[in-house]
Amino acid sequence: MEQSFIAFLEDSIKKNWDLDALTDYKGATLQYKDVARKIEKLHIIFELSGIKQGDKIAVCGRNSSHWGVTFLAAVTYGAVIVPILHEFKSDNIHNIVNHSEARLLMVGDMVWENLNENAMPLLEGVILMNDYTLLVSRSSKLDYARDHLNELFGKKYPRNFRREHVSYRLDTPEELAVINYTSGTTSYSKGVMIPYRALWSNTQFAFDVLKMNPGDKLVSMLPMAHMYGLAFEFLYEFCV
Repeated sequence: MEQSFIAFLEDSIKKNWDLDALTDYKGATLQYKDVARKIEKLHIIFELSGIKQGDKIAVCGRNSSHWGVTFLAAVTYGAVIVPILHEFKSDNIHNIVNHSEARLLMVGDMVWENLNENAMPLLEGVILMNDYTLLVSRSSKLDYARDHLNELFGKKYPRNFRREHVSYRLDTPEELAVINYTSGTTSYSKGVMIPYRALWSNTQFAFDVLKMNPGDKLVSMLPMAHMYGLAFEFLYEFCV
């Protein structure tokens, strides 16, 4: 396989189409085909709201299948994902959203309760991760995309969304994929710029040393916004 992290994702979705992919504790299970469908719906929202390759999309919430879908949708679209630890205090979350110049914030409901939209003036929209409810919109394009999402999806795929429709872009090694903000020992968090070659090499390393098989189950304990948890409790497993 070529040195492409996104190729890992696309290949796994197609190979494991009918297998379980992500499940929430005492909650719903998404199969790979469900994840692919949700990724495509988010791509429609991103495209129609004017998000371009390289634009920043922040995600902040507790571990969930929806968090995973959000991450996968952003990187396969070409946006730069900004994972934010949900335990951060609100002023730190506001600062990260502003500092990263995120255009959209995908958020969990418990996190949103403590945030102030006025403290994040650069955002064009805040979207609830689990059902794509628009919590804040400062864009008529975003309003239209969300209001007509199912209609737009149906027009694009009138005879159902199938595995042959999954065709993502190929990333390049030095392209920026993630901005990860550390917990920070002094002052506000510091952003670390992570290119696609880092995601690819960690995933390839995991393939070499962790011998998991399709259908195996793993409990993700670390926050998905934590780089170790992201790499070795989510991304590798999804690619397997």
